[in-house]
Amino acid sequence: MMPIIVSQANKALLVPDTPGARTLFPSAPLLDSNLVVPHGMRETLLVRHLGYKCPNPVALHYNWCGGKPFAIQQDTVKMLTENAHAYVLNHMGTGKTKTALWAWDFLNKEGLTRRVLVVAPLSTLNFVWAREVFSTLPGRTVRVLHGTRQERLDMLAQDADIYVINHDGVKTIAEALLTRPDITCLILDELAVYRNNSDRSKQMRKFAKKFEIVWGLTGAPMPNEPTDVWGQAQIVTPNTVPKYQSHARDLLMTRINPYIWKPRPNAVELAFQMLQPSVRYALDDVVELPEVISRNIDVDLTPQQKKVYDKVLKELTVMVADQQITVLNAGAAMNKLLQIAGGWVYSINPDFVRLDASNRLAALIDLIRSADQKVLVAVPYRHMIEGIGGVFDRLKVGFDYCTVHGDTTDREAIFHQFQNSDKFHAMLAHPACVHHGLTLTRATRIIWYIPITSLDVYDQFNARITRIGQSHKQEILHLVGTPVERKIYHGLRTHQKLQEQLLGMIEEATQARRDKGK
Repeated sequence: MMPIIVSQANKALLVPDTPGARTLFPSAPLLDSNLVVPHGMRETLLVRHLGYKCPNPVALHYNWCGGKPFAIQQDTVKMLTENAHAYVLNHMGTGKTKTALWAWDFLNKEGLTRRVLVVAPLSTLNFVWAREVFSTLPGRTVRVLHGTRQERLDMLAQDADIYVINHDGVKTIAEALLTRPDITCLILDELAVYRNNSDRSKQMRKFAKKFEIVWGLTGAPMPNEPTDVWGQAQIVTPNTVPKYQSHARDLLMTRINPYIWKPRPNAVELAFQMLQPSVRYALDDVVELPEVISRNIDVDLTPQQKKVYDKVLKELTVMVADQQITVLNAGAAMNKLLQIAGGWVYSINPDFVRLDASNRLAALIDLIRSADQKVLVAVPYRHMIEGIGGVFDRLKVGFDYCTVHGDTTDREAIFHQFQNSDKFHAMLAHPACVHHGLTLTRATRIIWYIPITSLDVYDQFNARITRIGQSHKQEILHLVGTPVERKIYHGLRTHQKLQEQLLGMIEEATQARRDKGK
């Protein structure tokens, strides 16, 4: 293909004046023997259709509001702007959210799409998408469609560039959404939730047909088996997969007996062909990032957790005011707040009380599933480890895991299998049992389910994956849903005295309560 002449200053292309070019651009002015054509996305695709090599205009003319993109982010945005139906399969931490927003923003400014609807996990509506819109696309407006049906409809009635809703919330106001011709772009975050043939997936297939642009985002398109891609492709690119799930299964799997199917040798390659066009980059491909990335993952407390947390915090503020809590017993108070955030709280009778922690558990499962390498999960309470394991078993999460705590007798065998075999995708571990001497470099992601207050244990646990023999970039992820967790992680990073931080936080709450009563 011959390259085309590009005038970046004039945002224009000089296209040789041929009959084919004249047909495509009948009103283009003539300069010497070339047609002067605007360098937009539509014109770029037409020029390529003529057989010329033409760069994507986003690389030359977009101002990348919200910061300079990584190289892989630029490539991802190019792919999205060139394809109305496409997949972003990049790993977590590579900036999938930003790339989707940039791609939509560019096409919107080009007049090629209007408003956008983002469908995402409930825990990410505000803390990820709304926040990212604010930082990435200054001046753009966003409305989060959450709450009762009427509250969602009221927010939808408000003017915005971007609307964000959770997966299960779509069905609540689907009719109202479908009557909005000004919403022409659909972004499906964590697309893999539609991997099965559930009612939610079937409804989304019909719903997605209304949109001119449909982009699916997921770092783990096949969490269980190759046939997981069929349901996702039926929504985004139905032309790339068989019409019926049974036909896709026959292509991807071999029947061993009436109940067992095994992937064919070429199943993974064929499955990814079904998810096209797509782009997939790993964290290691982002050369601009440091070797170890540390970040907080915001998760909402459930209503039950919030009610209990607020009650306990209120009681603590009174105790601080009465000088019943000092540095000596602040640690116990802090631990109670952390247990509430985690969903398992020590009690006298029974041994512990279980709270609804579904938001945090859903985020944890998503983070484990989306990891290509193994995962260490730090959980500083034995009953919490066992409780999380029970949830994994009940939900049939699709990955194998092991547990390590003070009562685990075969730790050495578990550590050996985790490090030296493909057994166990995740390890739920008490950090005090794993924090010295061990090499667990088969894992590249550490997830702190709730924090601890020991800086030594925190640093030593994180060091299990950052050792000689590690060949990948590593992530230290903290699930955060409460002010006390945020303060603890800040303190761990800055080596502050944590009990004093708790006292300070409670004293601030006490003062706020007093001010409110004035």
